[in-house]
Amino acid sequence: MTLTQKEKTLLKDMKSAEQLCVDKYARNAKGAKDKQLKDLFSQLSQCEQQHYDLLCEIEKGTVQQPESGNAQQPTFSAAYGKEDSAAKQNDCYLCSDVLAAEKHASHLYDTCVFEFKNAQIRDAINAIQKQEQNHGKMIFDYMSANGMYS
Repeated sequence: MTLTQKEKTLLKDMKSAEQLCVDKYARNAKGAKDKQLKDLFSQLSQCEQQHYDLLCEIEKGTVQQPESGNAQQPTFSAAYGKEDSAAKQNDCYLCSDVLAAEKHASHLYDTCVFEFKNAQIRDAINAIQKQEQNHGKMIFDYMSANGMYS
């Protein structure tokens, strides 16, 4: 499988976005105050690493479909009340940061899915995008449960 120069450039962009997500989630897992959020960030960091690895394989000429990512969505109990504590502010900031990264990644995949000739690559990119949207939903759900999203 031969990739065009444009496809190679887009793969580089997607890999950069995934590496950023891996790093943000890993760093934020260490900085989060709530255990539920630490666990979520750790889980999402691993998933983003799988996306990065998949993109590296595509770059080498091997197209694999990502794992389904259809694991049950976590449910969150409120860790924070209505008061605005320093811990809540910290965790809200971390969530807002990764939610923005997920929006960026999803948008990037939305564009890239139309730019590849190979149908298997398009399917893989589309599947990753769906997972990115699910990541955003999990962050949103956590924020909603804790009165962080308005």
